[in-house]
Amino acid sequence: MTVSYENYRRQALHQIDNLAKPPGSLGLLEKQAKQILLAWGTFHRELRPKHIIFAADNGVVQAGVVAQLADITYMQSCHMVQGTSAVTCFCRSQDIPYEVIDVGIDSDDAVGLDRKIARGTKNFAVEPAMSREQLVQAMATGRERVQAAAKEEINLLSFGEMGIGNTTTSAAVLTALSPKKMSWLTGFGSARGNYKLLFHKRRVIAAAIKAYEKEIQTPADALRCVGGFDLASLCGAMLACADEKIPFYIDGFITATALACAIAMKPAVRDYALPSHISREPGMAQALRLCGIDEYEVPIQAGLSLGEGTGAVLGVTLMKTMMYAVWHMATLNGINQEAQNRHDKGKGDETHG
Repeated sequence: MTVSYENYRRQALHQIDNLAKPPGSLGLLEKQAKQILLAWGTFHRELRPKHIIFAADNGVVQAGVVAQLADITYMQSCHMVQGTSAVTCFCRSQDIPYEVIDVGIDSDDAVGLDRKIARGTKNFAVEPAMSREQLVQAMATGRERVQAAAKEEINLLSFGEMGIGNTTTSAAVLTALSPKKMSWLTGFGSARGNYKLLFHKRRVIAAAIKAYEKEIQTPADALRCVGGFDLASLCGAMLACADEKIPFYIDGFITATALACAIAMKPAVRDYALPSHISREPGMAQALRLCGIDEYEVPIQAGLSLGEGTGAVLGVTLMKTMMYAVWHMATLNGINQEAQNRHDKGKGDETHG
């Protein structure tokens, strides 16, 4: 740690600790505001956020692990581009710019920004989800979009995703990363209460983990064998955030799994990652643990499970409010001096009385 950064660190922490309030009384908002200031390494008085959504289809839907039509990936991504999905409505209401990146939607045309690697991954119940070249391409796309955001002087990112079947790919990757290969990490996804589908999904994942056991030696191997293009792009983007010194909000289970991969590849990513909400997927807590994040460090407990980055954008909205306070609140030094002056004036009035 350089002397200049140490000086900045002291100033950044003082900026928040000296606000006119009891120390720590704004809880996780204070903690995350400090993390953002320290991640920047320099003061920015204006928060300039952007939301990035990676969209792709997943071949494992062919194994019968979802209840919806795979075509929903395409249709919902179109609604995102049009601004009529939940997350893009959230963004528009807060003047947060966003972009939709097609890294693998199963369509002839591209939806949003065209970075299509293939028309979906392979069915990992039969063969690895992607080739090594495709994995590199997906991760490079994530990095490219963060670098583009840096050129736009964006200083806070949030991430979302769209892809039918991606709770299955996320559960598979998380299972591969976890020491005991726990089957309970796989949840209902969008088919809440459908136990038949849940048990089938768990069997498909368990079989794949066993089949690729020798191949999966690293987080990158897990992404390649049982992941998705959206997960790999998210991972690449998070790695780039550490290089560009841009803090970012994760959303729920899927982005938390991508973060677990990124931190395993580069531990410094943890300093830039901000949790937003707790997903109801059972693997969420385990994904956070792998990231070194405790559940009590997550500010939003709202039962969200939509995805798209809805929780992440809400996290940004909370932080916009907090950062306004950071630069506009009275200070403890100031209010203490005012109180002392008032006290001294009162004593003076008593003397002259």
